[in-house]
Amino acid sequence: MNTKAYLVGAGIASLASAAYLIMHSEIPPGNICILEESGLVGGSMDAHGSPDVGYAMRGGRMFDEEAYSCTYDLLALIPGTNDPSRSVKEEMFDFNERIRSHSNCRLVEGGKKVDVSNMGFSMRDRVDLIRLMLASEESLGVSAIWDHFEPAFFTTNFWFMWCTTFAFQPWHSAIEFKRYLLRFIQELPRIATLAGVRRTPYNQYDSIIVPLVAWLKGKGVHFLLNARVTNLLFSTHATPKRVECIVYTQQGERSEIPVGEDDLVFVTLGSMTEGSSFGSMTAAPLLNLKREGGAWSLWETIAQNRCEFGRPQTFDDNIPQSSWESFTITFHDPTFFRLMEAFTGNVAGTGGLVTFKDSNWLMSLVLPAQPHFIDQPASVQVCWGYGLFPDRVGNFVGKKMSDCNGEEILRELLGHCRFEDNLHTIVRTSICIPCMLPFITSQFLIRGKTDRPPVIPNDSKNLAFVGQFCEIADDVVFTVEYSIRSAQTAVFALLKLDKKVSPIYKGQHDSRVLFDSVKALFS
Repeated sequence: MNTKAYLVGAGIASLASAAYLIMHSEIPPGNICILEESGLVGGSMDAHGSPDVGYAMRGGRMFDEEAYSCTYDLLALIPGTNDPSRSVKEEMFDFNERIRSHSNCRLVEGGKKVDVSNMGFSMRDRVDLIRLMLASEESLGVSAIWDHFEPAFFTTNFWFMWCTTFAFQPWHSAIEFKRYLLRFIQELPRIATLAGVRRTPYNQYDSIIVPLVAWLKGKGVHFLLNARVTNLLFSTHATPKRVECIVYTQQGERSEIPVGEDDLVFVTLGSMTEGSSFGSMTAAPLLNLKREGGAWSLWETIAQNRCEFGRPQTFDDNIPQSSWESFTITFHDPTFFRLMEAFTGNVAGTGGLVTFKDSNWLMSLVLPAQPHFIDQPASVQVCWGYGLFPDRVGNFVGKKMSDCNGEEILRELLGHCRFEDNLHTIVRTSICIPCMLPFITSQFLIRGKTDRPPVIPNDSKNLAFVGQFCEIADDVVFTVEYSIRSAQTAVFALLKLDKKVSPIYKGQHDSRVLFDSVKALFS
């Protein structure tokens, strides 16, 4: 078979697309080429560093026990990191059998645990929440979350737990919020403990990306790195339209890849980590704009005068409403972990996000099981956190989070933990690396019905869109599951396979889940 497949971007959506092409088509793996503008693979699922310079990752992800059918289906087919005779899924499930999540400290205020046995709802809040869950997406239109609730709703225990688990802001899309409420309705009764969460043995790069890329390369898939795709050239007369050429630059040189009559093109639209910037213990990260990378500009270029390709400006032109800042801390002294484990009542890996309700930055922190990196020494510990309001002045350092270096962010965290007696020891023996993410929740921004294009755009013969900015009915963006589902959908549709995409879990149709969720609403 002479068909070739070209995949733009080396994030999880493209990697999954390549895997599905190998599993479900006769396209030789050597005919599959992944083009990536950076020198690294994995996209937003990154992690890097060392004990000496500090470890860093832009994000950390939790996997739902029931709702990640596409993800688990894919991981079941990929040989594991530690034992190739076992799949990544088996390694992950074994890990979660050994280390079960059950947070004993979800919210903190004034340096003390908050009792989260009560959601904090008024009857009006309950009615508004149920009304939103029952509303049609058409009726919600381009409304925001805060259009549907009283101000008091955003002070409830539920909101603090839900918004920091999923990174929602009151100004985000009501449609996306509704989708999350339905997609994760099974999490309502356990949002205080996060008992339904599954995690990978290491960070997601080491646990998922590394074995997946090794498997793809072992099959013969080609990776063209440091290649920024700048345009796709389309046939002007053929119907349906076909991509005829891929234009890219590499080391400043412009090149073209002719796309044959039977070839396929998969494009990861946009990027939630575009323009991200790392700081250090002595320097704050920069706030970059969309022109710092090629993901947004490619989408804007191909969407010009093509409404069927969506409207990228909806997502890339509102940094104040789509940005937040994360940080990764490397500890060379066990004091912080010892104190946090004693305070929370959770051994590292068994808790979840610890959110500081009274933090002006709305800071949250998670202590994963150690080691969190494959090469991490036993004497080193790593944790990750983030702040939803980087433009607000901190409670302890007196500066905006966006203006703080790593040491100042660490000092702010220690203030909220009330660990002042050990502050000097912890700061002296730790490395905190902040990361500014200007587009991290851009997929949550208020959007119109056609602002995200379908996976297979209308009137297209050989092009598919994958990732966080294509439209998949009923599913939720900002999840690995969404990216992998888009890949499965794209491959099955372009190849015209008689296969069904893994079904979306719909707990609202399960009477037991519905009963437990209603009970939680009235707690």
